[in-house]
Amino acid sequence: MALLPIKIYGEPVLREKAQEMKQEDIDDAFRAFIADMAETMYDARGIGLAAPQVGDLRRVFVVDTEQTDGDSKRRRVRNPEKRRLVTCINPEIIETSAEDEEYNEGCLSIPDVEADVWRPIRVKVRYRTLEWELKEEWLDELMARVFQHELDHLDGVLFVDHLGMMKRTALAGKLNRLKKQSSGK
Repeated sequence: MALLPIKIYGEPVLREKAQEMKQEDIDDAFRAFIADMAETMYDARGIGLAAPQVGDLRRVFVVDTEQTDGDSKRRRVRNPEKRRLVTCINPEIIETSAEDEEYNEGCLSIPDVEADVWRPIRVKVRYRTLEWELKEEWLDELMARVFQHELDHLDGVLFVDHLGMMKRTALAGKLNRLKKQSSGK
């Protein structure tokens, strides 16, 4: 396993739409890539990581919300013994709850930037596992939010795109600095 470089805000790959996968794409190289994604996510203290965040345009992300012992809006306490990695291939949301809530989000591709984002509190999802098993289930709470956040990455959408004009304006300086860093200027 190896750590993969995480793409930072401003890098064009983060704005591209990822491509659907086929069953024949699931080979040893892909499984190794998923292991590398997981290692990268855990090392960065994340709870989700989408393929475009490491420069790959396949429709897949990894999530692990079980590794957290405590959850506040700003800090999650990690417990490696509770890890439960979920790999979502070709994920989609097929239904959402009418009720939504605001929650403080951050992103490994937008370091040191957090903001409150409104999202549905429950989502019915469909995705394939590494074994190509089709899963369809309702998710709620943190798992629902992370699924929505990571699915956005597969469509070239970042959490800051969900913010109102005032919140985006308040973050503009930080975002511009990240964009300059990623472009090397």
